[in-house]
Amino acid sequence: MSDLKALFEKALADSKLLTSKPDNSTLLQMYSLFKQGSVGDATGERPGFTDFIARAKFDAWAGLKGKTQDAAQQAYIDLVESLKK
Repeated sequence: MSDLKALFEKALADSKLLTSKPDNSTLLQMYSLFKQGSVGDATGERPGFTDFIARAKFDAWAGLKGKTQDAAQQAYIDLVESLKK
């Protein structure tokens, strides 16, 4: 397993142990970086306008289109580290 992958998995575990819950904007950023880092570019259809949460998540993820999985994983690691302080 690569060092980046190991650090990404550690950041995933650390994100569940944060002392305070991040705001919604930060949670969306975390979600989109996680998805881009683990799956790649957004796939599937955009959720309908009545499903606000799923649509916001999809839009945040789709906004990272073209970002490499490694870059997204590193950004996720950095974000979680900044929230731990």
